[in-house]
Amino acid sequence: MQLRELGWNAFFENQFERYRNQNYSPMRIIRENREKYIACSEAGELRCEISGKYRFDTTGKANFPAVGDWVAGTVRPGEMKATIHALLSRKSAFSRKVAGQITDEQVVAANIDTIFIVTGLDLNYNLRRIERYLAMAWNSGATPVIILNKSDLCPDAETRKREVESIAFGVDICTLSAAQNIGLEFLNNYISPGATVAFLGSSGVGKSTIINSLIGTNKLKVNEVSDLGSRGRHTTTHRELLVLPNGGIVIDTPGMRELQVWGDEEGLKQVFDDIEELASNCRFKNCSHENEPGCAIVEALNNGTLDPGRLESFYKLKKEFSYVADRQTMKASAIEKERWKKISKIQKIYSRDYKDKL
Repeated sequence: MQLRELGWNAFFENQFERYRNQNYSPMRIIRENREKYIACSEAGELRCEISGKYRFDTTGKANFPAVGDWVAGTVRPGEMKATIHALLSRKSAFSRKVAGQITDEQVVAANIDTIFIVTGLDLNYNLRRIERYLAMAWNSGATPVIILNKSDLCPDAETRKREVESIAFGVDICTLSAAQNIGLEFLNNYISPGATVAFLGSSGVGKSTIINSLIGTNKLKVNEVSDLGSRGRHTTTHRELLVLPNGGIVIDTPGMRELQVWGDEEGLKQVFDDIEELASNCRFKNCSHENEPGCAIVEALNNGTLDPGRLESFYKLKKEFSYVADRQTMKASAIEKERWKKISKIQKIYSRDYKDKL
């Protein structure tokens, strides 16, 4: 397989120049599971390991390869194995905060052109969840597209689509049924040779079913969804990059039960630009949007042009982004403090040794 079929372009070519004289080869990560990697290069699929120097020099989970990343490594063709020495800069990445109390970034998929946010038109349907996905998708650097799957199970599919249109300004939205192979041709507008798309969403929304339809075979395992709560099991257990017969590239991801925000508030501004615009029309610049006279947001709530649930969602996400930003600042400060403690300790040892020699 040639590199351009995997999404290689001038952006990565320019970065790779520095590694050519080291006899490294460019490879794209197609599968990752707990730091076990499979990459694809012109030599074929390779089982990869991280070099000791890379592991020693790298800090933070986000700086290790993720599915979709391009890396530089040494290939052992006879063994179909490789060692990863460097990570090329990403042109885009969908990230979330790792689960738990640790403030660290987890890259879900890298170097993607389009993010398909898949929602089921069953009990999975949730406008507030879509807003969360959109805010993070805009932060990624890729273009979000919303897929409303399982239209065959929803008699009000068009109504649901209009509801999503009211919160997803400027975002393309598609209603389809992967199970009945209806509406899938819409996806061809975004899938082309060398272009990478990622499917994101909760378990059971039909991501694997859609990808199987695009591939033309049942390559990905599909589980039945429980009627109780429309909850699906994790059919996909690891992230995986696949090249389609037409040359497009797709990344399948496990269903997300928890999606903690990561990044800045730029994505939030794009999703809630209607609220941002309303706030700019308030009489007072420091309006708290509670009971001040001339508050455009309170007026919109009172006349029914602004959904209270949407405003609550905005405040909730804004609080989460602010919390993560504060935690990142605290973490960076702690790391810097620890670094200077080590420097101070080395200086003391050097000073003591120097005095002893005198």
